[in-house]
Amino acid sequence: MMRRGLFGVAVAGAMALTVMGAAAGADAATKARKDKAPPGPSPIAWSTASGPSGGPAQAIGGYASGCLAGGVPLAGEGTGYQVIRLSRHRNYGHPVLVDYLRDFGRKVAGAGLGTALIADMAQPRGGPMRFGHASHQSGLDADVWLRLDLPPMGRNARESLDEIKYVDYDREQVTPQWSAKQSEMVRIAASDLRVNRIFVNPAIKAALCERNWPDRAWLNKVRPWHGHDGHMHVRLDCPPGSPQCEPQRELPPGDGCGEELESWLRKAVPAREIPPEKARPPSPRLPAACTAVLRAGTRMASADVLRIGDND
Repeated sequence: MMRRGLFGVAVAGAMALTVMGAAAGADAATKARKDKAPPGPSPIAWSTASGPSGGPAQAIGGYASGCLAGGVPLAGEGTGYQVIRLSRHRNYGHPVLVDYLRDFGRKVAGAGLGTALIADMAQPRGGPMRFGHASHQSGLDADVWLRLDLPPMGRNARESLDEIKYVDYDREQVTPQWSAKQSEMVRIAASDLRVNRIFVNPAIKAALCERNWPDRAWLNKVRPWHGHDGHMHVRLDCPPGSPQCEPQRELPPGDGCGEELESWLRKAVPAREIPPEKARPPSPRLPAACTAVLRAGTRMASADVLRIGDND
């Protein structure tokens, strides 16, 4: 078995309106990267948006420097999943992300794994958050807790849950709580063609690499990243109809279980968690189109959209 170094939890973390200035063709993402406005509205403005903007859904800009037009909410509960901490108002995403998570829940339920816990996605209009994440801005990111031991619960009870940390830093490996169920849930999440990559703690990636999988192709999408020892961070590809969405760079070939993973283990750093009240909100330069997204009218009251799909 590979030996692990000391791991960290340092990185937090971790998607009718017509957007003006949208570029068409193959160079659209390049133009969007260049067309950055000066620092715009603060994260507080994005976090207090009452609901999503109207118009067609578009993921705009980058995962850590963008916004979301025409976003939709993931219902608080559905087959195989339940959303935690709904009071944070971060259960929004591009429709492709919402469809992905609903499909993921059904697969988790079908495999008899339990109930998946969906944590932060995006704010109603995306954009930077006041605390907790540098990304999750364009409606294409979602955190999924790795614990599978909880039955369906009421919304109030889901406000104060604790993550289970699956990395034993003293023994330099995953804890005994890590099981085949967690491994299978990550495999289900990564095997969907809509997924670009999934971030997990390097020790969790190592544990996945050590299993004897019949098909190992999906392991390439599972990327080591410090922190993420109690949840996985799922990131989707840019969806069709979003010409200003900035894609991630291509993944290297292979399953990522060799020297690349060892290098992550060697450079791991101790944990450092910042409480929300002391966090320094990010101030990325967003695409100019995001100003129109933030100023646009609200399509539907947030109290109504939270109830959509509750009976799924």
